[in-house]
Amino acid sequence: MLVLGYYYCRVPFAPPLLKLLMFFIIGGISGILALSLEWIFEIIVNRVVDWHQIKLCLPTSRCASTLPGIALRQLVEVGPIEEGCKFVAVVVPTFFLQRKYRLFASTVFLFTIAVALGFTAEENWIYLFHDTASILDRIIGMPVHAMFSAPWGYALGIYISSNTRLNRDKTFIFRAWLNSVICHALVNVLSSAWRYSLPLGFLSYGLFPFLLWMFWRLEQLLRKVQGKPAITVISGHTPQHRYWQRSLVLFTLVLGGNAIFGLFLLARILSPLSPSKLFDPEILWFIISRFSLNLFFGVLAWGIYRYLRHSARRRYF
Repeated sequence: MLVLGYYYCRVPFAPPLLKLLMFFIIGGISGILALSLEWIFEIIVNRVVDWHQIKLCLPTSRCASTLPGIALRQLVEVGPIEEGCKFVAVVVPTFFLQRKYRLFASTVFLFTIAVALGFTAEENWIYLFHDTASILDRIIGMPVHAMFSAPWGYALGIYISSNTRLNRDKTFIFRAWLNSVICHALVNVLSSAWRYSLPLGFLSYGLFPFLLWMFWRLEQLLRKVQGKPAITVISGHTPQHRYWQRSLVLFTLVLGGNAIFGLFLLARILSPLSPSKLFDPEILWFIISRFSLNLFFGVLAWGIYRYLRHSARRRYF
């Protein structure tokens, strides 16, 4: 809810908090519905094929028995069902509200974030109740569903707030929803890759840079529904200059994302230790060195990002 409150304070024409709370609760209900549909889907499909046993054999290692099955399951089951349930949870109440109120694109976008956070709250409760994930993992994953749903929330907001609704706008909504499904599946696959031996384990290093890019995309879409210009970081006029800036953006995402990943791993390593152990000289030096290294990479990534933004402002203003 803190994430929702942050965006609520920034968005003009924001809906009343009571309506956002209603969508938050509906998002939790949609999470229960999604879990039920996934359970039914698993029962039906496993009668035909056990995709958890699909194998990928690499020439440099033994067969990985489940990662391809996880990827297929995410694309066919988890992504479509969860994004579909969230989509319905936004569309149905919005359909009734628009009969009475004039809804802005920013309002529908906030409804989407509220539903996504409600969905996350229900999912977190399930994980923590069954002790299948740590509190730290769930804190990291708290805003992720909002980042998943941002593309179709933006497209739906543009469609509902438009005075002229065209078929191409409906196509735009479907493409945005499909984008969310793919991103949803990809994040879940990358978050599972660390369990496997190399080279598949290297895929986990792409998780936090990808999450950082999705957060950046969420910010860009939020600015668009507010009528603000998008943040420009690619401002070169020549192809060579633009390729160089795109490379810097990619480098920034890799540096910044893996700096966050390093801090996350540090917190996971230290979480089982008692507070008194943290002041042991060897452990304290380990904490300071790892924290400083990741902080350096994070500050370097932020500096490159600020340089790109400064270059764009200097060029356009």
